[in-house]
Amino acid sequence: MQHCKPLGNAYFHLIGTVFTTLSHHYQSGVKSTRKEAVISGANYKDAGVDIDAGNELVEAIKDDAKSTTRSGVMSGLGGFGAMFDLKDAGFKDPILVAGTDGVGTKLKVAICTDKHDTVGIDLVAMCVNDLIVQGAQPLFFLDYYATGKLDVAAGKDIISGIAVGCRQSDCALIGGETAEMPGMYGGGDYDLAGFCVGAVERDQVLTGKDVQDGDVILGLASNGLHSNGFSLVREVVSDAVLGGTADTKMEAAVRDHIVDRARLAYDIEAPFAPGQKLGEALLAPTRIYVKSCLKAIAAGSVHALSHITGGGILENIPRVLPDTLAADIDATAWDMPAVFKWLQKEGNIAATEMARTFNCGIGMAVFVDATRATDLKAIFEAQGETVFEIGRIVARPKDNNGVVLHNAQQAWG
Repeated sequence: MQHCKPLGNAYFHLIGTVFTTLSHHYQSGVKSTRKEAVISGANYKDAGVDIDAGNELVEAIKDDAKSTTRSGVMSGLGGFGAMFDLKDAGFKDPILVAGTDGVGTKLKVAICTDKHDTVGIDLVAMCVNDLIVQGAQPLFFLDYYATGKLDVAAGKDIISGIAVGCRQSDCALIGGETAEMPGMYGGGDYDLAGFCVGAVERDQVLTGKDVQDGDVILGLASNGLHSNGFSLVREVVSDAVLGGTADTKMEAAVRDHIVDRARLAYDIEAPFAPGQKLGEALLAPTRIYVKSCLKAIAAGSVHALSHITGGGILENIPRVLPDTLAADIDATAWDMPAVFKWLQKEGNIAATEMARTFNCGIGMAVFVDATRATDLKAIFEAQGETVFEIGRIVARPKDNNGVVLHNAQQAWG
């Protein structure tokens, strides 16, 4: 597979050295021979945009992109868009499912620690884990990487992480965009966005309509924080390091200033993970559940899936349930990982707030026929998942939003 050729005429955006924007659209691995243009004595590099660095990044990531190829990817792209053949991928009557997401303020931790090799996995995971909820097989992925000044080494680490995530989900990295925008982003700051398309046969779409009273809820263990709640995480980390008390009324600008001052704190040993630096522990990448969920779906009796992301257990589970049903969940059914216990203690966070902000140790909830729960649990475990039976589906109580959470105070404090 080819990937990452800079496209388009970037020079139209050069206006002296006052305001600059660069978009390198990459699609295929063909190296651009474009040279810097000189306009009225000024050039793009003087304006803060290094086209040669962009070309260097293109060359650096070609092998990573090629390593993600899969059936359906069409060769000889090299143009302004990538093509994918659904028939070649084995689909007969497919429904396309698309999703887009980012990594959020977890990127601030990556920037502060100068560790960029896992956030690309997060980017892919946040998209493909959403697609599998509909029963869709991820097919191809595109990324958007925007920065104030292009650092080729950091960019290579980021794209390499994206390639890892794509391989973990059998998803092809077929294109993307690298934008160097001095004045929009400061220094080494950057942002990431991902876009993924998947497909599912029409008669196999998961909508939640099959969920019924008595279904068992299996919880697939998370890999830690994943990519949600980091604005609160960073506030807790800064206060814990400085020895202060969390002030929820603190203005965002002031809070960010404190985090910036406390960035060296990420080099300390993680209080909840001995032998590991705090920054590295917080950057543990989001777990990708695609392959294990596809195996379970193929075995039958999976009625619905819920990716536990922003909004936590309380907000995400109701999204896949009929209005007449609720998830009755026992918080003592699994051990909340140490990182959450530490954050809760340091931030003095209420159990309910934990459940509506973080995944609390459950990254994916699976709603299955009670008679097949044991078999499906075994399938997930054979795929490397840690599985807990966390509850059952019940008739929805009056004035309930779809989740009845028991024993959270007892389990989490």
